[in-house]
Amino acid sequence: MIQTNYLIIGSGVAGLTFALKIAEQFPDKKVTIVTKANADESNTKYAQGGIAIVTDKIVDSYEKHIEDTLICGDGLCDEEVVRMVITEGPKRLKELIEWGAKFDENSKGTLDLGKEGGHSENRVVHHKDQTGQEIQRAISHQVHQKENILVLDYHLAIDLITENNHCLGAYVLDEKTNEILTFQSDFTLLATGGIGHLYGHTTNPVIATGDGIAMAHRAKAVIKEMEFIQFHPTALYDASTGTSFLISEAVRGFGAYLRTKNGHRFMPDYDSRGDLASRDIVSQCIDLELKKSGDDCVYLDCSHLDMEAFIKHFPMIYNHCKKKGIDLSKDWIPVVPAQHYLCGGIVVDKTGKTSVENLFACGECSRTGLHGANRLASNSLLEALVYSDKIFNYLADTTFDKIQFEGKVYDWKLVPKPAINPDYVAKRKAELQLLMRQNAGIVRNDADLNKAKEKLSLWKIEIEEKISNYQINADLCELQNLITIGTLIVEQSIDRDENRGGFVKINS
Repeated sequence: MIQTNYLIIGSGVAGLTFALKIAEQFPDKKVTIVTKANADESNTKYAQGGIAIVTDKIVDSYEKHIEDTLICGDGLCDEEVVRMVITEGPKRLKELIEWGAKFDENSKGTLDLGKEGGHSENRVVHHKDQTGQEIQRAISHQVHQKENILVLDYHLAIDLITENNHCLGAYVLDEKTNEILTFQSDFTLLATGGIGHLYGHTTNPVIATGDGIAMAHRAKAVIKEMEFIQFHPTALYDASTGTSFLISEAVRGFGAYLRTKNGHRFMPDYDSRGDLASRDIVSQCIDLELKKSGDDCVYLDCSHLDMEAFIKHFPMIYNHCKKKGIDLSKDWIPVVPAQHYLCGGIVVDKTGKTSVENLFACGECSRTGLHGANRLASNSLLEALVYSDKIFNYLADTTFDKIQFEGKVYDWKLVPKPAINPDYVAKRKAELQLLMRQNAGIVRNDADLNKAKEKLSLWKIEIEEKISNYQINADLCELQNLITIGTLIVEQSIDRDENRGGFVKINS
């Protein structure tokens, strides 16, 4: 058994910033980060656009950012949370800069602010089109300086250890040795990111399999609003499944137009904001256009833009398209919506506490009330930074009774079992992804959802039987988690009887 004061599951911006702050505050306490891939692999790393923060208070204001967030969330945001997160943005940005993160500046030496869909003003702070990667780099560097932080990569958390609604730690699979380690912790933070590979067509990296939410669900934590899934309207079209390359919304903020293959600019037909309508609207409009035309994709036209300025702002996007044979000065980019972000998740209060004692959640796996029915572009990194700070402050400022609940933690009993055929896992995962795309995608209906629910309940029984009869490995655990997440999405989609934000259900 390994004892630690703080166990952090996940190594994106949410987990790393909390680790850094708590390690600085309590240098004599042990902080352990477990992460299923290498430590810098996370959804944070792939965030292209930036962080939405009000920095220019002459043109912009907190009230405008709050209003944009509330409009985007379609009446389901918690206004108190929205206000708290947005007004704390500048402090968290200052912290990132102090930690060494670099953001683009304009010719006047002030922050170069981008604009994305749903925003009324330019307020997106960015580092070219690789903002997440830059933030991850800066925070990781700081984390590695702390002697009381232990980072264990290729360690997959497989279940939380709970007793009487208290979290006592977690069981973790060492993916290199296949040994199951027992971690006993005073406090556990889930910062496990999103669920993209439940759909297959996604902008998320392959690690996004909803592990934290699935573990929290098995620990009886409250999970809400899983039906609100954001599909990014402009992923580079590719006929194969897997991680799709994201064409940042900032490209449309820069002036690119969406067109059908015939060249028609269709977005002004649907919304007065045109190409800069919020993501739910743009994704639904593209879905409608593709159903009308039978085409595989629509197109993003950048050919009228100043190409020199475009390359300076979006070097990664320009180079990726160039490698694919797309010359942006004359060719249009084929794009299609892909699963991008989950707005619901593990319910937390304003200090990041879940309904299970000593268990916290932060980042995309949590449901804070900020996003409501649809997340406003570039509010996710902001949420992660603010909530990791809230959790830190709560744990740093609260005096915990020495006679806190103490449950018994037992080591995982290893029983020799045969290895599962990897073909079974790969086949079932592909079937699951297809089921979710067809039955729980951008536009849903109850008939399809009920069919999916039946299929998922059979797979749930099947996967539990496999886990009890075969040796546990990462792929098998992830498949169980994906089936759990799929079930939550489908059940909560059936329960919702009104369309809001990113959720559209049509019953004929």
